[in-house]
Amino acid sequence: MLDLFLELGNLKRLPRAGWLLRGIVSPESIADHSFRTAIITLFLADELVKRGVGINVERAVKIALLHDIGEARITDVPLTAQGYLDKGKAERKAVRELLLKSPLPGEYFKLWREYEEESTPEGRLVKFADRLEMLIQAYEYERAGFLNLDEFWKAVEGLRESEFYSHFKDIVEELVERRNLVKQQCLR
Repeated sequence: MLDLFLELGNLKRLPRAGWLLRGIVSPESIADHSFRTAIITLFLADELVKRGVGINVERAVKIALLHDIGEARITDVPLTAQGYLDKGKAERKAVRELLLKSPLPGEYFKLWREYEEESTPEGRLVKFADRLEMLIQAYEYERAGFLNLDEFWKAVEGLRESEFYSHFKDIVEELVERRNLVKQQCLR
């Protein structure tokens, strides 16, 4: 497992490519993104449980921790490049090979697939948290003065279409409202 731990360290060094392509000089790493996605998942899942929604918090957090591990090998392929290659196939192969060194390769791969396929409530919750985290990051970059991040905000529609939107509408809409205030300030 030590080799796996060392290889997963790549996630700490690899920047999120979409931000780099938008001129953000020192963007968050994949590990930075994955950590906040996992924390968001934990808090959202626990809130859902408090509200009586059937969600397995441990399963959701495991999925969040695993959701980007394939990028330790294939890096963060930006959307502009994904149309030219089969990122899904490459990532599946990378995740499968990486997890061979883990204690429960089959179980972990199944959890990873739940995220990719959005086949369970937990997988869909992590997808929601993943998008929310990206938008929070976009907001932080815009607040710091980086503009031209409008394309990232298209993910708001995915959040609004999610089964979890009704539970977390206040968070999503407050983020959108804060972003709009930042944009208005930039126009002055």
